[in-house]
Amino acid sequence: MKRKKLYKITSILAMLCMLLTLFAGCSQQKTDKMDIGIIQMIENGAFNDMREGFIQQMKDKGYGDDKVNFHYKNAQGDATNLNTICQEMVDGGMDLVVTIATPASQAMVNLESDIPVFFISVSNPVGARIINDMEKPDKNATGTSNAIPVNEIFDLADQLTPGCKTYGFLYCTSEINSVTTVEDSKEYLGSVGLSFEEAVVTNSSEVQQAAQSLVGKVDAFFIPNDSVIQSAMNLVAEVAREAKIPVYCSSTTTVESGGFATVAISDKEIGAITANMAIEYLGGKAIGDIPSIIVPATEIVINQTTAQAIGATIPDEIMTTATLVED
Repeated sequence: MKRKKLYKITSILAMLCMLLTLFAGCSQQKTDKMDIGIIQMIENGAFNDMREGFIQQMKDKGYGDDKVNFHYKNAQGDATNLNTICQEMVDGGMDLVVTIATPASQAMVNLESDIPVFFISVSNPVGARIINDMEKPDKNATGTSNAIPVNEIFDLADQLTPGCKTYGFLYCTSEINSVTTVEDSKEYLGSVGLSFEEAVVTNSSEVQQAAQSLVGKVDAFFIPNDSVIQSAMNLVAEVAREAKIPVYCSSTTTVESGGFATVAISDKEIGAITANMAIEYLGGKAIGDIPSIIVPATEIVINQTTAQAIGATIPDEIMTTATLVED
């Protein structure tokens, strides 16, 4: 009887040792691998390229899957989901969080957690109150800005489709990045004696009707860096092509989705630049000593399918330097 009792005790102790060993092993595994959260507000090609650009650069610089767990979350365009995801990142104890575009960056920074935030492609980080100073970023955040070169885009429009006097702005008023870009565009058009009309939306279901409302009133559309419009860009392209109206955009992805042309930033490149900033932090640099960077737009992108549909002729001097896409 005593032997049986001793055997049971020994078995229990052995099991406890195994559990403790397993727990210790899991804890060690958690300690050995870094956890990096990545948050998108919505699924679109530009944001996906930014995410892939970030991850690939991290891997190329030695932060691959053997060292890092990448935790990717997408809010599917829902603000409540976005806030929940941000809180989950905090509760999960991420080592750092990467936020793509303005809404995700605002939501994460507003939690005021101890987790550093590296934002990708925020048009106006100070205006969006994500940070207060580009050179000395605060709020435990820094990252890249894709300030849209509206002057260059409208100058390109004048070369590709000369004679446009009135531009139609199509955007969502709840996206501060879009509002900022539109305000800059209005100021520029006013300075060169051109006019504008605008159609605003609150969600993607309103985009097609908003685009149709501009037909007959404008000579060209202008789409800012707006995730809501991007999610329904195929509908905008359909309306514009039928009406023979050129659509000038703020990103390569929007052109690839049926817009006509833009002067753009490489989405993968801006993700990679943000990765380099995160690597500086992981190397011991304080986040407040990593200035936020405005990444310049350098690439002319033109959709040949759209050009043919609207009857636009691309000048030879632009054709030789532009990136040409089709859809």
